[in-house]
Amino acid sequence: MVIATELCALSEYRIYPGNGSLFIRRDGKPVFLGSSKAHSLTLQRKKPAKLVWTQAWRRLHKKGLAETAAKKRVRKVNKVARAVVGVSLEDIKKKAAAKPEVRAAQRDAALKEVKARKIATKDKKEARSGLARGSGAGQRTKVPKNVRR
Repeated sequence: MVIATELCALSEYRIYPGNGSLFIRRDGKPVFLGSSKAHSLTLQRKKPAKLVWTQAWRRLHKKGLAETAAKKRVRKVNKVARAVVGVSLEDIKKKAAAKPEVRAAQRDAALKEVKARKIATKDKKEARSGLARGSGAGQRTKVPKNVRR
């Protein structure tokens, strides 16, 4: 024999025949409430999700899900080394295998080369600008703007 049960509107517990109360809202919707506690809290307009003992709170905070479904296992992703546009896979592996001291020495050498290149270009520019001006004859000397002549 199947017993017709209702669900409490606040706690979502089953209400068996002869228990609970039926509350009719102003809009005419029937609301089944399982206990005087649920009735009182409904009249106070309390949110079921904020009451720890209700099913809504348990659903929101993921309680009691372990019984129904076990957690899915996550596979560990395998990293695959791939070649980049400018560098082959072997070169990448060589750089990764190189010791930190060797790598630091290479970095220092590259920095020295870049600095030397910058100095060389700077010297060339100065030489060109000196020729273009005509060794500075007839040029005015720079005077700060705040100084009166």
